[in-house]
Amino acid sequence: MELEELDGVGKVIADKLKEAGFDNVESIAAASVGSLKDIGLSESNAKKIIESASQIAKKMKFETGLEYLERRKEIGKITTGSKELDKLIGGGVETQAITEMFGRYGSGKTQLAMQLSVNVQLPVKKGGLNGTAIFIDTENTFRPERIESMAKHLGLDPKEVLKNVHIARAYNSDHQLLLVDKAADLVKEYNTKLVIMDSLTAHFRAEYTGRGTLADRQQKLNRLLHALLRKLADPHNIAIMVTNQVMSRPDIIYGDPTEPIGGHIVGHTSTYRLYLRKSKGEKRVARLIDSPSMPEGECVFQVTTDGVLD
Repeated sequence: MELEELDGVGKVIADKLKEAGFDNVESIAAASVGSLKDIGLSESNAKKIIESASQIAKKMKFETGLEYLERRKEIGKITTGSKELDKLIGGGVETQAITEMFGRYGSGKTQLAMQLSVNVQLPVKKGGLNGTAIFIDTENTFRPERIESMAKHLGLDPKEVLKNVHIARAYNSDHQLLLVDKAADLVKEYNTKLVIMDSLTAHFRAEYTGRGTLADRQQKLNRLLHALLRKLADPHNIAIMVTNQVMSRPDIIYGDPTEPIGGHIVGHTSTYRLYLRKSKGEKRVARLIDSPSMPEGECVFQVTTDGVLD
């Protein structure tokens, strides 16, 4: 249906909603009043529009577990390149979900991100989704030469693969939020099936220092994660993959003191959480920390000149 059919929405407001990434009823129904106020709507009108969308949107209503299971058949999986790693997370990186990969530098986070941006272009039978990728780079780590070598190993045309990866460099946390809105404009035109943010927390860590800024940082990080889900993953059946930095906790004497940045906000919003660490040579170890359906476990994979492999 057209947005103009919602109560309180005319052509001007519909254009504002679409410009902000709310281009379907489901995304408006899932929006907060604050997010609609941010685009210039009054509180009363925002509430009226959300209520109208909620009544119409099928996903906002109760449904049986059997109906939900049927809808889950729309979920796609993207292979990581390693069968062991795919098995660990239930068959690959899942659409309509956020997969977080955290670890120290050199643990393979960015390599996996670039590999996924190639693999998503594969046919479904080969572990892809016949789609394109959006890569939001916050640390200047994207390298097209690496994409070329990974594509050649899979027998793909490197130039065509690079054409299907849309890269944007984020220069601060506000720019990250803006790029999520821009990505929402691209997904339909380019059949996007994967959005990568490498890394999620780098700018937040640099811009918000000290305990006094913690609440503001967490609120903004929460808005970013929910924008990824609300504007991209759920309405467009897209896989979201974010990398995350880590810190060492000095209060932990025994065991691994490594902990991801972002606290409970990132932990609760991420659907799958993978802890990556470096092993000998090209080997990397992945540990599944959290998942709604898979047990905790570990696997070993390799990062080679050809890409991510078993």
